[in-house]
Amino acid sequence: MKRRIRVGVLFGGKSGEHEVSLLSAQSVIRALDKTKYEVIPIGITKEGRWLTRGDPMKALTGGAVTIADLLGTPSIVEPESSISLPVPRRRELIPGVQADGIPEVDVIFPVLHGPFGEDGTIQGLLELAGIPYVGAGVLASAVGMDKAVMKDVFRAHGLPVARYIVIFRREWERDPEGVMDRIEREIGFPCFVKPANLGSSVGVSRVKRREELPAALAEAARYGRKMLAERAIPAAREIEVSVLGNEDPIASVPGEVIPAGEFYDYAAKYLDDRTQLVIPAPLDEALAERIRSLALEAFRAIDACGMARVDFLLSRETGELVVNEINTIPGFTAVSMYPRLWEASGLPYPALLDRLIELALERYRDRQRDAIAYEGLTWLSSIRADGAPQEDDGGPSAR
Repeated sequence: MKRRIRVGVLFGGKSGEHEVSLLSAQSVIRALDKTKYEVIPIGITKEGRWLTRGDPMKALTGGAVTIADLLGTPSIVEPESSISLPVPRRRELIPGVQADGIPEVDVIFPVLHGPFGEDGTIQGLLELAGIPYVGAGVLASAVGMDKAVMKDVFRAHGLPVARYIVIFRREWERDPEGVMDRIEREIGFPCFVKPANLGSSVGVSRVKRREELPAALAEAARYGRKMLAERAIPAAREIEVSVLGNEDPIASVPGEVIPAGEFYDYAAKYLDDRTQLVIPAPLDEALAERIRSLALEAFRAIDACGMARVDFLLSRETGELVVNEINTIPGFTAVSMYPRLWEASGLPYPALLDRLIELALERYRDRQRDAIAYEGLTWLSSIRADGAPQEDDGGPSAR
């Protein structure tokens, strides 16, 4: 009988989106086909402590949700342990050195939203450990997480983005009047003020007048040293597209978010059941096709792979369309747009997870083809102990 694939689902993390990560992970664990996959839950506390034994989900939710609930089977409760790296026994960072208590996995499914999960840090760790993982690599994750760099890359690729400026926390603290003058002069009102490196609309404020800027900037500065002030698109509709694939990505049907409040903030996304998700979005065929095409361009622009959700703003007044952002680890809760858009496009949630794991393993196999040594440097082996090259060694001094 063929062995089930061991999938390490990584959740929690040191991020303002910690709770969202727990919700996404619960949905992923429930939906993974238990006949194909053995689920290995790996939790990270808000302090950065890694939990692999016992019931990490129970530990992080205060007992409200258990792995037994999610798997539908009795759980084996072992003493809780903390670790530094999720390194499989077959893929040690240091050959021959094995970390006690670290489970073997075939692939990691990171469901970590925000800093230290979606920004390339965990991806770099997994690359060093030689572990296949779902989703974008180090570069795409880092670019997608930093809204300022992301928009710079989009502009360089000719993608439409709203006017924006970057503000640093220290700049705001040293010269608040100067920063507000600059926002008023270069961006105007209404505008949005947001942290540059956070998602789920955490720390985002819609600012209608100058007097509201101090509170908005103070709120955004709580979450990082880098902030963004961005022109508000008039009477904006929120349109989202899911992208799936590696070298040949495909785009889902577009969907529209109709928030209960002024904009799609954290409460509207996760707490307010009055928010409506309209799938497919009511768009004429030509516009829908243009949005899907731009989503694929945005995906390729940052060299993404696996998955991403691309968000657009479409003005009801002017028809202006801009790419708002790309999310390389989109929400995976039961009400999240990413899986729901694929469901509407003919790919059910469990099949979507199958495909994401296939793409992760496909990308890992492709990476194994990369050379790690340059044969042209074999002359280095003839370097003498004193550092000088041997005569006629064909090295740089012979050229």
